[in-house]
Amino acid sequence: MEKFIPYAKLSKKKQRELDRKRRGTWGSLNPVTRKPANPKAYNRQKARKWNHDDFPTVPSALCA
Repeated sequence: MEKFIPYAKLSKKKQRELDRKRRGTWGSLNPVTRKPANPKAYNRQKARKWNHDDFPTVPSALCA
């Protein structure tokens, strides 16, 4: 049987090794905190889409 050594007294290498063993997976859960986009903020992608949506492409044969 191994002798008990308090975590604080272990070497950094051993502490990291123990941490890796204890650390589990998040499964399907993503731990990144998210928040909704600010509706008042300027959005470049939305502005670009607005330009393209205003002028639909019409074949020149139909305009004549």
